[in-house]
Amino acid sequence: MQGKKLFLDKEVVRFRLSERVPPHNLYRRLAGVVDWSFLYAETQALYSHTGQPSLDPVVFFKLVLVGRLENLVSDRRLVEHCALRLDILYFLGYEVDEELPWHSTVSRTRQRLPAVVFERLFDHVFAQCVARGLVAGDTQAVDSAPVKANASLEAVREKQAAGPAGPHLSGREETPAVGSVVTAPAHQLRQLATGQRRRQGAQTGALGARHEQARLLSNKTHYSPTDPDARISVKPGKVRALNFLCSLAVDTAHGVISHVQADLADGRDSLHLPQLLTGLQQRLRANELPLRELLADAGYANGSNYALLEAAQITAWIPVFGQYKAEIDGFTYDAPRDVYHCRAGKVLSFRKYDARADGTWQKIYWATCSDCQQCPLKSTCVPGAKRKQLTRTIYDAAYRRAWQRQQTRRGQRLRRVRQGTVEPVFGHLLPHYGLRRLNVRGLAGAHKTMLLTAVAYNLKKLLKYRPQRQLSLAVALPRPLLAVNTRACRRNRRTETPTWAIVTRIRRSTFT
Repeated sequence: MQGKKLFLDKEVVRFRLSERVPPHNLYRRLAGVVDWSFLYAETQALYSHTGQPSLDPVVFFKLVLVGRLENLVSDRRLVEHCALRLDILYFLGYEVDEELPWHSTVSRTRQRLPAVVFERLFDHVFAQCVARGLVAGDTQAVDSAPVKANASLEAVREKQAAGPAGPHLSGREETPAVGSVVTAPAHQLRQLATGQRRRQGAQTGALGARHEQARLLSNKTHYSPTDPDARISVKPGKVRALNFLCSLAVDTAHGVISHVQADLADGRDSLHLPQLLTGLQQRLRANELPLRELLADAGYANGSNYALLEAAQITAWIPVFGQYKAEIDGFTYDAPRDVYHCRAGKVLSFRKYDARADGTWQKIYWATCSDCQQCPLKSTCVPGAKRKQLTRTIYDAAYRRAWQRQQTRRGQRLRRVRQGTVEPVFGHLLPHYGLRRLNVRGLAGAHKTMLLTAVAYNLKKLLKYRPQRQLSLAVALPRPLLAVNTRACRRNRRTETPTWAIVTRIRRSTFT
């Protein structure tokens, strides 16, 4: 007989939420792996002793972590999704008939809580990863990736010209408020406009019709009134967009994120390494872990970074930037004397330091005029000058040591280790942990979101980790004496295996 299910939608009298969530559920296990009570002490000073009760800080952090784990960017969709899941309600501590907080309450709480509380949560989870043996600490891989800001590129505005003493936005000055007018020096805007017109040119068609010129956008001439901290950036193969930069440090032992920070996306990666190194060393030092080696790509190659890492006694496995040349054709460097020798055997001595236009310093070497004037190779070496001059960076020695490490077999192996450690982490965070686009504004909000994403990633690492120990034992029985009955031995060989050939090997895998 054909069956037919009827839905009565009746009211259930006996119902317990904990009985409906199995023990192997992700959120049930997550509720017990972390002691969330420390958040009350961290946030107690932020609330008044009078007034209406606020949203429970533990509930707030659990709620936003669910958004990272479920790959939800919108707070409104997050609350709607949590109301339909029994396991998430159990994780949050809410009953089935209990109303969840409004999405606007979640947004306002995120804005009001300082980034220090989010960092405390990250440190707490990282310390648990260290206690379980997931972090070695001695070798860290560093990389960065752009994250889309909560602003549209179509809404950017041109900066207004400011007078000689007028305010303008440059360098590390304080970012203006949302909706305010950003200014820049008038002479700088004029130079940029002239250069853009020169590059753009006057394009005319076959019939003399003028084509519509492209809109050239730059951080020096344009800004976003919605999010002034967002920066226009572009990577090869990707469109130009308003982004923030997510910088990560990942431990090479099991891929646990050891540091995360949000940076402005209009600078090179090498500019953010000192701040990243400071935060990373503090966290590792707090967990009694030494940092010995740092792996990064060529975007972090910088003379000051090499010198900084050497001063901290950290081996930098960072490939030298492509424009640097360790050797100069036709010249030999004498490191103890700090001089160069040319093909004719003449000496180019160090003469002075000089500052470049970008503020970096360089060393100047040159030979004497008498040596070059009488040299038979002058027509091919310096045909239009009085003497030969060489320019090197003041960090040339650090560059040279990094270049030599790069050529070794260990350097090639660690390059593959870096690619297999930090790049897969970004491959998970961006599409699967709600980091494809930010739902907050400002550099502080981006930093909080990236911290929560890293916490969610480390929590999954903590839940999946199962340390495996293998025990091998070989047991061999003694060989029998030679003075035995030959007939007995022959009968023993026909019936059973000789005693001296019995070897038992036991393997046991223990999971904790």
